[in-house]
Amino acid sequence: MLSYQHEYHAGNHADVLKHWLLVECLLYLQEKDNPFDYIDTHAGSGSYQLDSKLALKNAEFMGGIERLLEQPVAGMENYLDRIQTSVKARRYPGSPALVNELLRPDDRSWLFELHPQTFTKLHRQCQRKGRTQVRKQDGFQGLLGLLPVASRRALVLIDPAYEVKDDYDTVIKVLTQAWKKMPQAIFLLWYPVIDMQRVSKLEQALRASIIRDVHLIELGVREPAMNTGMTGSGMIVVNPPWTLQARVDAILPVLSETLSEDGSSRCRRLCLVPE
Repeated sequence: MLSYQHEYHAGNHADVLKHWLLVECLLYLQEKDNPFDYIDTHAGSGSYQLDSKLALKNAEFMGGIERLLEQPVAGMENYLDRIQTSVKARRYPGSPALVNELLRPDDRSWLFELHPQTFTKLHRQCQRKGRTQVRKQDGFQGLLGLLPVASRRALVLIDPAYEVKDDYDTVIKVLTQAWKKMPQAIFLLWYPVIDMQRVSKLEQALRASIIRDVHLIELGVREPAMNTGMTGSGMIVVNPPWTLQARVDAILPVLSETLSEDGSSRCRRLCLVPE
């Protein structure tokens, strides 16, 4: 069983980037009355206590969500307005809890988690009869088994811990298979910036894939260097909302500067594959 525990990292700069973009895509889908399905392949426990021993060990949230709430970036209100009450109560909602609060009566969410203890917490915090299904199953297999969804509209978050090096190859294979099953879905694939060679390989694989309308959004908080851990993170967005590009271009440089360790902006937004 893998040992990754997100409690150590809850509310850090990577969570900020991931959940800001997740909220933007979700609210875009809700501009139409038609229901949609949300699928989270690696859901975690749902929400995290910021005053827990694990969260306080490195206090990564202090350089992430807490700093952003102290120095709000204009244009991020959709995300910040929905999270600030929880943070004031010393709790950070992960993607399942955040999405559950935004679901409409006819929207559905599917949450996958394999770790037994984490699954128990997730089920307790996020299971909602009829609207949210929590499944103790491999999220990659679960995703492919669900698509295409009956609603014909889907928002998918693929967010592994990348503890296993093969995950970098696996996410491309799974994303490609999922896109084949439902090419109109919005896919969000998160990745860490630890080894730039792996990031470059990920980009090359996506450019060479059959997937269309693929975009990269990346935020760094310090210069990449050997043996310094995660210096940033990124999101691959397939089929982004047409409104997202302008918002990211206006917000991302300021967000990167705000969360960086030295006040310098380090960010990228690229179109890897056009429509």
